[in-house]
Amino acid sequence: MSMKNLLIFFFCFLMAGVVLAQPADLPAVKNSNSFIDYQKTFPRASESFVKKEDTLQKQFKEKNLTWPAKYIYIRSFKYDSQLEVWVKQDIKDQFKLFKTYKVCALAGTLGPKRMEGDYQVPEGFYYINEFNPKSSYYLSLGINYPNESDKILSDSLRPGSAIYIHGSCVTVGCIPITDEQIGELYILAAHAKNQGQDFIPVHIFPIRFNVERSVNYLAGLTKDDNTLRKFAERMEDAYAYFDKHKQLPVVMTGEKGEYIVNDAPAKKPRIIIEDKPVKKAPVLHRIRNIVAVTDAVHQWPQYPGGGDAFMSYLEKLGNDMAPFLPKGMKKVYAQVEFVIDKDGVPVNFKIIKGISEQNFIDELITRLENMDTWLPATLHDKPVAKK
Repeated sequence: MSMKNLLIFFFCFLMAGVVLAQPADLPAVKNSNSFIDYQKTFPRASESFVKKEDTLQKQFKEKNLTWPAKYIYIRSFKYDSQLEVWVKQDIKDQFKLFKTYKVCALAGTLGPKRMEGDYQVPEGFYYINEFNPKSSYYLSLGINYPNESDKILSDSLRPGSAIYIHGSCVTVGCIPITDEQIGELYILAAHAKNQGQDFIPVHIFPIRFNVERSVNYLAGLTKDDNTLRKFAERMEDAYAYFDKHKQLPVVMTGEKGEYIVNDAPAKKPRIIIEDKPVKKAPVLHRIRNIVAVTDAVHQWPQYPGGGDAFMSYLEKLGNDMAPFLPKGMKKVYAQVEFVIDKDGVPVNFKIIKGISEQNFIDELITRLENMDTWLPATLHDKPVAKK
């Protein structure tokens, strides 16, 4: 080795030594409550600490858990509408379940988020990248969507962003829980970050893979969708690894954006029992022959009353459709494609994902066709048809 290379090697070695020694040289930073103190300067976060921290400490004690948790892990299940919080104190420990929250609203259907405005809750492997004590939805914890996989597989220009776990029980693509619950989760996450967990993992699954009803629903949804089925299988790999080891799996992203889960346990064979659909005469729906549907517009179509009014309409529609659910199903998420014509009338409805039971589809489309007239999209100040 030349003298020049030797000097470079020695310099790099010294630099590495400085970095490794830094935490031991600064014990005050490690034990500081600066992040907690900073959060308490905001009214809502401070209110949550006052109302919830003592209760959380008692709940930890009742479950023989050490307060505060040094490491937390969050996993959410879209179809089952649940969000779990797992905790531990040492990196080598197994995670223990602390609490399960009810996710109180959901937009979109099962499957990953692939573009802005699709109302989809993402699925995949994320971490908390933002604490927002001044959220429009009380408190919120941001996740790093789009991750590396999403950047490859989602729309390159408009993949979407600003995905949060938040309060207020409303959503257009996030994970909402109640204000009381987000207060608790915010405190747990803040304490973990304060103790050095800068990347709090958040894994979002389509279903609980140990619930037969959920598995059957996902099987029906992915039966004719090979891409979605393969995606769900990789999610199941991670689910199975954690359930077996109570440790986080190593998840990598392949060149094509696919998830790769290290040491995934072998899957058990499943027998899916499906009811045979009852055939009936086809229902005629409102179909227009639209010559041109504009991709790029200056103003998107607007539902009367705006986005909140549209979400209220969808919530009521969902409740009204409950009696028409296929036998054995308690809930269904349907992704619907339609066109707002240049006169504002919604037409050409099509169910592109979520359910294949024709009676339900016909009833849903019939009700959607009675939707109020929209303010149409515009291009150069002229109304145009927009999907």
